[in-house]
Amino acid sequence: MTMARRRALACAVLAATSIGAGTDAYSQAPGAVWDSSQLPESLGRVKQYTLTPRGDVDGLILADGTEVKLPPHLSTQGVYTIRPGDEVSIRGIRARAIPLVDAASVTNVATGRSVADNGPPRGPDRGGMQQAISGRIVAALHGKRGEVNGALLDDGTQLRLPPPEAERFADRLLPGQMVSVRGEMLDIALGRVVDVQAIGASAGQMTEFDGPRPPRGPKGGPDRFGPPLPPPPPG
Repeated sequence: MTMARRRALACAVLAATSIGAGTDAYSQAPGAVWDSSQLPESLGRVKQYTLTPRGDVDGLILADGTEVKLPPHLSTQGVYTIRPGDEVSIRGIRARAIPLVDAASVTNVATGRSVADNGPPRGPDRGGMQQAISGRIVAALHGKRGEVNGALLDDGTQLRLPPPEAERFADRLLPGQMVSVRGEMLDIALGRVVDVQAIGASAGQMTEFDGPRPPRGPKGGPDRFGPPLPPPPPG
């Protein structure tokens, strides 16, 4: 590897890991400094989408269990470009200890079409119905920094929890465990997701989460499942 390429890769990794409270440094906005083609490539077949509690697509689960994280504001573009069963090429930063990729871009291998982060638009919030469900956990779900923020049930339902509660109830989120939860459910064509507010071993033995629920931001805005967006530049 040439010194110039080594330096470019080091810069990309440094940007992705050190600027944690704002936007993705390697976003593909016009005139962006970072080129996602220099980031490590991963290949795989899409099994299903991952969803936020509002029903936005915030990533993919591959057939080998790898999670691929994308910003929720790419929801519409993502479902038109990438679908379950598609072979994809992912450029991004791979976690060391778990099968997780923080993606800068995802390309459909068959069509050559890509989705990349061009910055978050603003849009309306969406609500769902509060329900109680039970199921068996098959995998934990994670945020962009590797923190556990939910679980995947054997019927494909996604459970989403704020990381502090996911850590508090870690023994309930282990693969193979039966779990019962109550929360705001969104059941749409892309999948089913529950914004969990209580969890337990059975429907009659649930523990409510402590404290008030954090307010939700607008679609693509700040919420409890990701870092707040940076303020707009003075104009």
